[in-house]
Amino acid sequence: MFDAVLDTAKTTGGSEGRAAVVAHLKDMQKQGRARITEAFRADPFQSRKTTRAFTHLTDQLVHAALRTAQEMMHVNANPTQGERLAVLAVGGYGRGEMAPFSDVDLLFLTPYKITPWAESVIETTLYILWDLKLKVGHASRTVRDCLRLGTEDFTIRTAMLEHRFLFGDALLAAELDARLRADLFQGTERDFIEAKLTERDNRHKRQGQRYVVEPNVKEGKGGLRDLQSLFWIGKYIHKVQDAADLVPLGLFTDEEFDSFVAAEDFLWAVRCHLHLLSGRATEQLTFDMQVSVAEAMHYEDNAGRRAVEVFMQDYFLQATEVGDLTRIFLTKLEAVHLKAEPLLERLFKRKPRVRAGYEVIHNRLAIRDDAAFLSDPLNILRLFEEALRTGMLIHPDAMRLLKSNLDLIDDDLRCDPEARRIFLDLLLKHGNPERALRRMNELGVLAAFIPEFEPIVAMMQFNMYHSYTVDEHIIQCIAQLAMIERDELEEDLPVASSILKEGVNRKVLYVALLLHDIGKGRAEDHSILGAQMVRKIAPRLGLKQDDVDTVEWLVRYHLLMSDMAQKRDIADPRTVRDFAKAVKTVKRLDLLCVLTVCDIRGVGPEVWNNWKAVLIRALYRQTRRALEDGMEALTREGRGTEAKKALRAELADWPRKDVQAETARHYAPYWQGLHVTAHVAFAKLLRDIGEDEIVMDLHPDEDRDATRACFVMPDHPGIFARLTGALALVGANVVDARSYTTSDGYVTDAFWIQDADGNPYDVGRLPRLRKMIERTLAGEVVTREAIKDRDKIKKREKAFRVPTHITFDNEGSDIYTIIEVDTRDRPGLLHDLTRTLAAMNVYIANAVIATYGEQVVDTFYVKDMFGLKYHSASKQRTLEKKLRAAIVEGVERAAD
Repeated sequence: MFDAVLDTAKTTGGSEGRAAVVAHLKDMQKQGRARITEAFRADPFQSRKTTRAFTHLTDQLVHAALRTAQEMMHVNANPTQGERLAVLAVGGYGRGEMAPFSDVDLLFLTPYKITPWAESVIETTLYILWDLKLKVGHASRTVRDCLRLGTEDFTIRTAMLEHRFLFGDALLAAELDARLRADLFQGTERDFIEAKLTERDNRHKRQGQRYVVEPNVKEGKGGLRDLQSLFWIGKYIHKVQDAADLVPLGLFTDEEFDSFVAAEDFLWAVRCHLHLLSGRATEQLTFDMQVSVAEAMHYEDNAGRRAVEVFMQDYFLQATEVGDLTRIFLTKLEAVHLKAEPLLERLFKRKPRVRAGYEVIHNRLAIRDDAAFLSDPLNILRLFEEALRTGMLIHPDAMRLLKSNLDLIDDDLRCDPEARRIFLDLLLKHGNPERALRRMNELGVLAAFIPEFEPIVAMMQFNMYHSYTVDEHIIQCIAQLAMIERDELEEDLPVASSILKEGVNRKVLYVALLLHDIGKGRAEDHSILGAQMVRKIAPRLGLKQDDVDTVEWLVRYHLLMSDMAQKRDIADPRTVRDFAKAVKTVKRLDLLCVLTVCDIRGVGPEVWNNWKAVLIRALYRQTRRALEDGMEALTREGRGTEAKKALRAELADWPRKDVQAETARHYAPYWQGLHVTAHVAFAKLLRDIGEDEIVMDLHPDEDRDATRACFVMPDHPGIFARLTGALALVGANVVDARSYTTSDGYVTDAFWIQDADGNPYDVGRLPRLRKMIERTLAGEVVTREAIKDRDKIKKREKAFRVPTHITFDNEGSDIYTIIEVDTRDRPGLLHDLTRTLAAMNVYIANAVIATYGEQVVDTFYVKDMFGLKYHSASKQRTLEKKLRAAIVEGVERAAD
């Protein structure tokens, strides 16, 4: 068909003929892409056919462009020897693997310096391909150029390793192939392996060493580039043309090759869907794309888990498999091909001493006799113990042996006293348990020894709060605990460090951390389910009944301290009293405090901050005091007396009359709810305030990683809502807020705010912040209108589902009803909620805001207009209806 189009174009000639060719090629390209896409969507895991089909389509387009250039635009009936031209595909295109929007990398090969005719042909070919909107990477070189540049640059060398002759002079292409092998590749295998290992390490540093929740399918750890590295090295050293050829060479077992193919097919399918859904060469599997790709691959919701979570667990399992294959393959090659140590170093360097049954091969712990090793299944656990004891990495052959014999870990081994001892020693004895656990997890040993662990391996939680899969989160938590024990975090975590120095039951603590999220991924509450699972797992690990009970309690209530500290007002004595009653003993409090700290810090690198640290420390210290000195130590009166005494000391230079006026004008909740520094700030603002004036004090509160904003103004309804609106307009995130009235008609409101990055406002930004707030409070800016542009949800975050839950609690405070609103976070939410409550004549005493990625829990301590709690069920229903309506309206506004 193209022949006829080209013949007609030749007759027409010139730009008109060229335009006809391009129009035809565009039409053929559109039809071809549509057919390939349709077939792929019908069979969404069939990536191999898809990548080859896109490669074949691209081959035809390149050939057509080249023919147009040679046969119509630049006809040369008798080319000289110097005008020979070969077109080769290189890189991924050369390998014959193309995603829908992959680059088209071409090498135009000439025997000598490029001639004017060849330059014209190449230029015309490229312009036609660019007209087809192909992203073309190209180079025009001689054979000598290729050898010279390949010597200097490993990236160019790797691209040429995968060259594929397309069209033109086949003899010239064959010459390049022979010269590359003889003059460039031969004898440089060690250098190439070293370069690829360095490249892999640098790539993982850029993308992250761990399996992150928004992975890069191409460049990330366990991604396609890792698999391709294996093939490049195999091809470079052994001249293989297919990964299957690595099996007879002993670099892969049959089982490992099957894993290689399965992982490659899956990752290519994901990458192809990513390209098609985004309409461009997208490699990052962002949250919004994860949902779309899961749908395209026909994943479905299952047993309380969203389809996207099932899909991402499959993704991470495949990525982990790639990591295992890469490690085994490259380590084996590294051992064979890397440069030997200098003779003197070999003579004087002491080899680590290993126990009987082991040997050291290339500085890795190896098994001396496979049959003898497997004759006692306990040796599987002993291998990890020896690796920790010696500090050595495990040899890839030993890893292979373990992975292929996991069936030896049966119920008899799980209940063997020696197996229990070894496992608990891995946690407790060697100082870096996370290393053993991570390697056991990657090789499948952890899930074999604790079968209940298997469902959470590579399990992703589809939210913005958790940076790791569930299994990796648990290992990160264990790592945090080990770091505290090694005194590495004493400055950051003084309370947790002091608890461990005073002494706790380490076995209970480590086992509780290991099992705290083991119930995740089911429809039931994971804390309750996890506690039930502990009853079976902990005795199997050899814990006594008392310890089993404590671990069960810690798993059941592992979120209690975090929730109390972040979702309740810990300045309210009732909060501390209720928490102390739940904990019951200082021993449990100590264990729960350390577990809570490790749990929060193990969520992700940016989650723990001074704000959370201050809350956890304050709750711990107050609760410990209550448990040791009695609940009567927690009284409003006692706190008020202490607070007034502290203020008098700070205002020692004030006239006594002014100090008395200041201490007399505030009601009891004011004294218990604020630190003396805020009391001083309010005292100074109130002392100088004029009639109908609004005054404020903005001050960095470094201890809490926030800026404290204090406002004083004449009291009237809706003040709190106006302030939340003003703060939303300046882009401030409110993390805590308190509102009090004085006996002489003023309102004193304190907010702790952070910028968009979760940090205190820089001192240099405070004057502008103050001006913006003043303008809003003065009515120069209408909040409801102005906030529309700010109150938007980012595209990548729209895929998250956060159901709204609203609860009323009349038991958690002696004075107030606690309204807890758990919903989807967005910039204008707090203003919408406070405005709604103000319209219902609800008095807000304070608001506690806890953010978990895209989810937020806004807790309000409120009274009605008569100063009473909301006991009436009908009033609660009315309030809930209004709050839900405000949330729905806000979500619709944010989605526009």
